[in-house]
Amino acid sequence: MSEPARSVLIVDDEGPARARLRQLIEDIGDWHIAGEAVHGRQALDLCNSLDPDVVLLDIRMPEMDGLQVARHLTGLADGPAVIFTTAYSDYAIQAFEAQAIGYVVKPVRRERLERALQQAVRLTRGDMAALAAAGAQPGARSQICVKKTKGLRLVPIAEIVAFQAAQKYVTLTLADGEEVIDETLKDLEAEFADQFVRIHRNTLVAVRSIQRIETTEDGRSFAWIGHHSDPLPVSRRLVADLKRRLVSRAG
Repeated sequence: MSEPARSVLIVDDEGPARARLRQLIEDIGDWHIAGEAVHGRQALDLCNSLDPDVVLLDIRMPEMDGLQVARHLTGLADGPAVIFTTAYSDYAIQAFEAQAIGYVVKPVRRERLERALQQAVRLTRGDMAALAAAGAQPGARSQICVKKTKGLRLVPIAEIVAFQAAQKYVTLTLADGEEVIDETLKDLEAEFADQFVRIHRNTLVAVRSIQRIETTEDGRSFAWIGHHSDPLPVSRRLVADLKRRLVSRAG
């Protein structure tokens, strides 16, 4: 019994480019076209609902470019392999930092696309997760992708007050409530070190949201932050660093 055809999602804001990729995939065979997206947000929604094995992803797109989409996808434990398709060869280094498995320069040739797809086939989703964990980060995201019961929500980093870890999930504190994501506090701290500071082993807070620090008579410290009714505890070993960050912000 033959294996079922693997699925691919085509993402490009230009119709002729999508048509070209669709024809090439049909010519190659052994692949099922799961769907097509015309911009980054639609690509994320379709990845969530269609669960493709591979995404053919344009880089230069309006609103959310392909590099941002790839960063969101590599944050997923079961995310698809990414093959960038673009007319701009100068994006190659950033593409591979975003954990692309392939990089195909337009006009896309069948032989090059077929090699990239074959390479993607050889990698399991576990391999992809390992690559994402080990790879360099090409720059902090401007939004966090939150999986919802129906679709996805993109939360701007500027709206996040704090990240708080609990078991294997992280809760985002927002002005209008909370959201939960499946990422690690360690990775978030590394990515957003210029905007967030660790105040406790399970808490990162936005430097801009800290209103004041208070120390009790028994030596415990607490940080008051925006959109939080109660102060958050600050670890003794992190108080000095927190105060330095606040002084730097004031300066």
